[in-house]
Amino acid sequence: MDWQGRIVTTPDTLFGRPRVAGTRIGVDFVLELLASGWSSQRILDEYPQLKAEDLQAVFAFVRECLKDEAFVLQSKAAEGQPG
Repeated sequence: MDWQGRIVTTPDTLFGRPRVAGTRIGVDFVLELLASGWSSQRILDEYPQLKAEDLQAVFAFVRECLKDEAFVLQSKAAEGQPG
């Protein structure tokens, strides 16, 4: 999925945060809805200005952002903190 045409940033909209082109719906907002248990279909129903391709673009954008990052999960025990 080529997200570049669907995810944009402009300094004067949403403080420059990434958003779906043609909307004021931020990538972070879509992810927050999904993390809260909303289905893709519910998002599309509640925000008819979004298309399924926009949601795919959100995922592709996040994947691209995380692709070169290295994350190490540490348990509290490993950090010397009580579990």
